[in-house]
Amino acid sequence: MADSNRHGLKVFSGNAHPVLADEICGVLGGSRGKARVDHFPDGESRVQIGENVRGADVFVVQPTSTPVNENLMELLIMLDAFRRASAQRITAVIPYYGYARQDRKDRPRVPISSKLVADLLTTAGANRVLALDLHAGQIQGYFNIPVDHLYSTPVTVEYFRPQKLKNLVVVSPDPGGVERARAFAKKLRAPLAIIDKRREDADVVEVMNVIGEVAGKTCLIVDDMIDTGGTLVGGAQALLDKGAVQVYACATHGVFAGEAVKRICDSPIVQAVVTNSVPLSAEGSKCQKIKVLSVAKLLASAIRSIHEETSVSKLFI
Repeated sequence: MADSNRHGLKVFSGNAHPVLADEICGVLGGSRGKARVDHFPDGESRVQIGENVRGADVFVVQPTSTPVNENLMELLIMLDAFRRASAQRITAVIPYYGYARQDRKDRPRVPISSKLVADLLTTAGANRVLALDLHAGQIQGYFNIPVDHLYSTPVTVEYFRPQKLKNLVVVSPDPGGVERARAFAKKLRAPLAIIDKRREDADVVEVMNVIGEVAGKTCLIVDDMIDTGGTLVGGAQALLDKGAVQVYACATHGVFAGEAVKRICDSPIVQAVVTNSVPLSAEGSKCQKIKVLSVAKLLASAIRSIHEETSVSKLFI
């Protein structure tokens, strides 16, 4: 969003999701800042800011989604470019934080990649971070700069509440997601159930048991992301095996890696609702079971609050 005034608000975007950035700018009442973001013939990322940003309050919108490494590198180089162009403050707006699942040492001799990414962002020039539904809340502590952590719950609850699904039960797909599902269930005034599963490998899931009463109920599985779809489809089948009438799904990030879209289209899930935190593939757009909600208004409200130095926590209420 262009603004010629000193300390003015400017929104820029890399190549990861310019459509979302434009939508955010539309809500804010402006246009996206000018920047050339492309590649040298050998694949190196190349960035040039196309307007004066000296003294400006800059927001760079860039989810680190597929291709993860390329989009992350673009973001890092953009942050460095703005720092060297004397921007007054630089906020990395990361609707989807890649490497978030590598947040701890759960096996011998593995990295904590989400901490590494946090260090890279800070070193590159970010003064603060605006993130949406981090896979693990403790990732905020990996930064030594302010982090505003938004949740898509207001957007998704607003979608499901008017539907008044009969005999609704909100389901967490694993014990680690109970806090997220409980907050969702509270807003919809619905009971909570939990799927107990055992992960045999990174993308192989065996559903073990369902904790809670789901027989004769409409189940809504709530998660932070849909990646390969294995957890989601396996969980849905487990709920139906326990007597559930129908199963819906809701997640913030529709990553849809590998055969995820096909799995969902072929599954008994009635509808899988995600947000536009990452761009939906052409294949995903063709699947009638996938519904995409916009988080542009939510992110724009947070950007405005940060710029005006007002409370961001009001967006959680």
